[in-house]
Amino acid sequence: MQFPKNIPCQAIMESLADGVFTVDTDWTVTFFNRAAGEIIGIAPEEAVGRKCWDVFHSSICDGACALRESMATGQPLPNSSIFIVRPDGEKIPVSISAAPLRDAKGRIVGGVETFRDISEIQRMRNELKGIATLDDIVTKSHLMSRILSMLPKIAASGSTVLILGESGTGKELFARAIHNHSPRRDGPFVAVNCGAIPGELLESELFGHAKGAFTDAKTARKGRFATAQGGTIFLDEIGDMPLSLQVKLLRVLQEKVFEPLGSDQAQQADARVVAATNRDLEAMVAEGTFRRDLFYRLGVVRLVLPPLRERPEDIALLTAHFIERLNAVQGKNVLGAGKDAMRVLLRHDFPGNVRELQNILEYAFILCASGHIGLEHLPDYLRPRGQTRAATENAPAPPTMRAAKYAAVTEALARHDGRKMAACRELDITKDTLRRILEQGPGTNNSSIPSSDDEKFVHNSCPGISDTE
Repeated sequence: MQFPKNIPCQAIMESLADGVFTVDTDWTVTFFNRAAGEIIGIAPEEAVGRKCWDVFHSSICDGACALRESMATGQPLPNSSIFIVRPDGEKIPVSISAAPLRDAKGRIVGGVETFRDISEIQRMRNELKGIATLDDIVTKSHLMSRILSMLPKIAASGSTVLILGESGTGKELFARAIHNHSPRRDGPFVAVNCGAIPGELLESELFGHAKGAFTDAKTARKGRFATAQGGTIFLDEIGDMPLSLQVKLLRVLQEKVFEPLGSDQAQQADARVVAATNRDLEAMVAEGTFRRDLFYRLGVVRLVLPPLRERPEDIALLTAHFIERLNAVQGKNVLGAGKDAMRVLLRHDFPGNVRELQNILEYAFILCASGHIGLEHLPDYLRPRGQTRAATENAPAPPTMRAAKYAAVTEALARHDGRKMAACRELDITKDTLRRILEQGPGTNNSSIPSSDDEKFVHNSCPGISDTE
């Protein structure tokens, strides 16, 4: 219901710093104030008349829509935290409140929602907690925080970037962050998985082909580099690219031109290249399976993402982050991971890294309707085998000193929700000792010589294990 211009209510709505919009019962936007346009990044006249989900692209548009629930129940819903996606792809955290709109007879004829940008509030909260954030990336790790602090400058530079890291560490997430914070943010972001496309087809996929270039090429086709003009092309699994194609990619990087398959007409390549791989490219260079000149040309800026097992302080943080997102998307009220479940997560090596943690929590949400995630909600491969016959028959050997110290540290971190200083106080050790124990991992032997601080740690945290074991 559009406010008539002669009613002062519209002027009041326009003067508010909070975004305000209304919809009818068909979810068509009927009013959109100036502040809403500034927060969303869209002119109010462009929003009115469109479906609300086409305007907002929020984290609850596909599930627990607050406005839908408010109109269905007839009750207002105050202060929910979600995020919305601007037309340029930037995600904005907002606090929303929704209420039904009624006509003179009390019938619900639409809904009204107010929202406020809380980006700065979240940033200050995270700083106080020692959390570094950028787009969808959150971390407490000093290694990851250092990378995040450099990312805006890297994004602004326009240089090619090579992102190295194990599968599941978030390489594409970093590539998108580089694009979103670069001068090319208004251009397309085109991702290509070089390992998923057969080598003989990859050249056509990247550079396109001319009509008649090969059998069944009845029309010309534009490649991914042409699609990414003015934006960023992300070449994932670059280590799987055939040598013959590496030569052509090198030319693109050096001369900024390419030729479609079957054509002798060079085209300009105006796309920034960000590449990634989980393979050891330096070893491949030594073996002759990856070109040395391409390796150095791609790696003008080289980012190495640490695996999750090397930054256990992020496990509790990422768990809370994913649970908050899953609650918003699925409309649930899962309060977090219980102590036993968190202890299991902190002791897991996560060979699948952050992606594995995300999948574990998605699985847990299937079984956990509300409350805390318990052991019974975790996938079978994570559950302690405890009293099973197989566990008894295959009982592990007594722990080494290194394994015992690592177990004590991870359990202390679990008790304190990943807070390092609290764990240090409980164990009566220094932060440097805790960091060293985490970096060394559980290991398979006890070859290191314990320091005096380690000896104190053993007496305080590992009763029953002698100093000479």
